[in-house]
Parts: sequence; structure tokens; C-alpha cells
Amino acid sequence: MKLTMRLGVRSYDIIVKRGVLKRVGQLINLNRRVLVVSDAGVPKKYIKTVLAQCGQGVPVVLPQGEGSKSLEHFGEVLGVMLEHGFTRGDAVLALGGGVVGDLAGFAAASYMRGVSFINCPTTTLSQIDSSIGGKTAVNLNGTKNIIGAFYQPALVAADPDTLKTLPERHFVNGLAEAVKAGIIADEQLFELFETEDVHEKIEEILYRSLVMKKNVVEQDEREIGMRAVLNFGHTLGHAIESANHLGDLYHGECVALGMLPMIEQPSLRRRTRAVYKKLGLPSRIRYDGDAICEFIRHDKKLTADGTIRIVRAPRLGEARLDQITMQQLRAIVREGVQ
Repeated sequence: MKLTMRLGVRSYDIIVKRGVLKRVGQLINLNRRVLVVSDAGVPKKYIKTVLAQCGQGVPVVLPQGEGSKSLEHFGEVLGVMLEHGFTRGDAVLALGGGVVGDLAGFAAASYMRGVSFINCPTTTLSQIDSSIGGKTAVNLNGTKNIIGAFYQPALVAADPDTLKTLPERHFVNGLAEAVKAGIIADEQLFELFETEDVHEKIEEILYRSLVMKKNVVEQDEREIGMRAVLNFGHTLGHAIESANHLGDLYHGECVALGMLPMIEQPSLRRRTRAVYKKLGLPSRIRYDGDAICEFIRHDKKLTADGTIRIVRAPRLGEARLDQITMQQLRAIVREGVQ
């Protein structure tokens, strides 16, 4: 299937098709210097498949995990580009999950003030959500995505066949973003999680999730207004992830936990927990409320007057932006998901 993100001169195609990784070079020019950024968790056969299509491919394999989204590795990637004489006519290709996409995209946005960026997501999380929309970033001092840029890719090529090599926990981790899409905008998608086998329906899940995000981004590319609804679960989820020292819990699992306190309807919260149980996502955690709030204080969504914008789901298929005080947020955190 093919979708087009319509953003004027920054428009690009999103291709979701089995086997597309073998023909990326037919969709965009790879006959130039191409930095292929992946991590140690990406099967070597995928890297070889992409490099075989590049005229002058330069591979960079980062350590697997959130720790690679750092200034140190960002500098490492830029250094490789400089060493190999990359110019503005060359490209960066991300081959992996959200960590690889965020870091490689930020490097593409920064090198010589911008080179072509191609995103080939290979995880559920990145195919469902992070590969489109143009958000690129790295972490700093334990704070998620605090340094970055809006930089749209030239092409997104998502091959669902790559999901077959994921461990089950990684596969399920990415589904949290699709559950989010269902809760805030697509009742049928949420009900699919309640009634269907997600492995059998993965292409429909990918498609419906991407359509939802595409429609929002096209209306608010730089998150001035309504795009903020896509942060549902992320403000609290990022804080849980940071307080967890980017360790035991995966990003999608933290987002899943962060969504629950923001669901206002008790019956929907129960349904969501039931979906989590079916998928194998965590539905309860004990955390230090003060530590969580301290991480949120450093969040980029905190305004000068000390209030913070959060996203709540009053009922299935709807989202609402609220501006609340830290004191009000503390009450939500205390209620939490314990």
C-alpha cells in the first residue's frame, strides 16, 4: 500500500509492502554516498540487502538500545559522514527501529544543514509511528528527545516481513502506539485489538495507525496545536522511562503505562487494561511520584508559567488537550497506575 504525506515541498511517499526492502533503490536514488545507519539488533541480512542497492554505501552499526540516542553517538555518525566526504547531494538511510530513525534523522538534518533522509523502519514501533512525521532527536542527561529537529524524510519504506525476526516482546512493544491511535481517534482499530489476532491483522494495524498520524501531521506539522494529541501517554510515559534510567521497560511499554491515568472513562480504562493483558503489555507499575514529576519538570512541554499540556481521552475515539498545573499533575501521578 502507498500513502503520501502531503506537506507541500516536504511531501513524501510512505510505502508499506512486503519485500519493499529489496527494492528501495527503485523508489529513490541510492546511486550516491549513502550512510546506512542501523544497530546491533538489526539482522545483518537486512543491512546487506540495502548496501547491495547503494552505489557508495557506508554502514554504521550502533549499539542496540535507547543509550545510542546520545550526543556521543550523534557526533560519531556525523564524523563518519565527514570522513567519507559526504556532500549535500548525498543521503542518510535509517535501517532499524525508532532509536536508529531518531538519531539518523537528526544527523541528516544537521550535516551541512540538511541532506536527504530515507527511513526504512524494521520494528513494529517504528513502522506504526516514529518513521513518519519528521520528529528527530537525541536524549540528554536522562531526558528524552530534548535535542532535535523537525526534519521530514524523503521516503519511508516499511517492509512488514522484517517484523518476523523480532522477539515477541519487541513486536508487542510497538503495538502500544497503535493502541494509542485507536483510543484517541479510531474506534475500529481499538476494537480490532479486543477481538482479532494482531499477528494476522498486522498490515491493517500498520495502515490504520499511519493514516491516523498522517492526517494529524498534515494539519499541524510542527505541533503548534492539534498534533499534540499524538503525545497521548507520552508525557507520563517518558518520565517513567527516564526514571527507569532507560532500562528495564521499553518505550512502548512506558507509553502504555502513561496512557492509563489519562483515560477518564473507567470502563474504557478497564477495556484498555484487558487489551494490555491480551497483548502482554504491562498494566500496573509502582513508581516514585516525586521522581516522575521531577523528570516532567524538565519536559519540553512545560511552559514558562509552570503549567504543562497533557492529552486526555474522555471516551473511545476522542482526545482533549488540557493545560494543567504541576500540582494537578502530581494528583494524576499519585493516582497513577498502581
